[in-house]
Amino acid sequence: MAEQEKERLEEEKEPEDVCGEPNPADGVQDDSPQNDNSGGGNSLDDDSHESNPDEEETDREEEAEDTASRAGDGSMTWAEKKAAKKQAKQEKKADAYKEKIDQLEDRVKRQMAEFENFRKRTEREKQAMFETGAKSVIEKILPVVDNFERGLATVPEEKREDPFVDGMNRVYKQLLTELDNLGVKPIEAVGCEFDPNLHNAVMQVESEEYESGVIAQELQKGYTYRDTVVRHSMVAVVE
Repeated sequence: MAEQEKERLEEEKEPEDVCGEPNPADGVQDDSPQNDNSGGGNSLDDDSHESNPDEEETDREEEAEDTASRAGDGSMTWAEKKAAKKQAKQEKKADAYKEKIDQLEDRVKRQMAEFENFRKRTEREKQAMFETGAKSVIEKILPVVDNFERGLATVPEEKREDPFVDGMNRVYKQLLTELDNLGVKPIEAVGCEFDPNLHNAVMQVESEEYESGVIAQELQKGYTYRDTVVRHSMVAVVE
């Protein structure tokens, strides 16, 4: 009985031992999920560790591409800078040429203006010299005209048809015609109001015919040459 009880107890202990001891199959099955889980975790970790080098490699490639791109951009920027520098140099040279051209144009304009002023001044001086010379000649001719007038005024009325007197009168008229063609004009005096710019009053007279300040008598005829007085009229003015 004791033996049977002992065997029974041993049999009862065997399931506990079986349950207590790890079953190899069960262990495989139990370990497999654990291994799977742990393995899966390790694989994710490993993947994460392995993915970091890839990402770093990708980052390095992107950085290399960026560097190349920046290098390319740098080369383009250098080319643009070179082109801009060249263009600036050309513009500076063009500005220098333009400034030089402007200076030359200004110099030419000044020289042309100076030449034009010189030409006008020369013309005026030439004209003034001509007028001065003509005026001087006219001043020397006017006494001859005065002598013709005085000589013809002394001829008696009955001898005015004399050929000599007629010839002298014709010469006198021709001389006056040529002087008139040159621009020499006699100054009106008798009956005109006294003008100090044209007349030279040498005496005052009483007159019932003319008012005061009016020329009553012309003692010597005056002449103008191109609106310039060559000789003033010598006159007598009414008081």
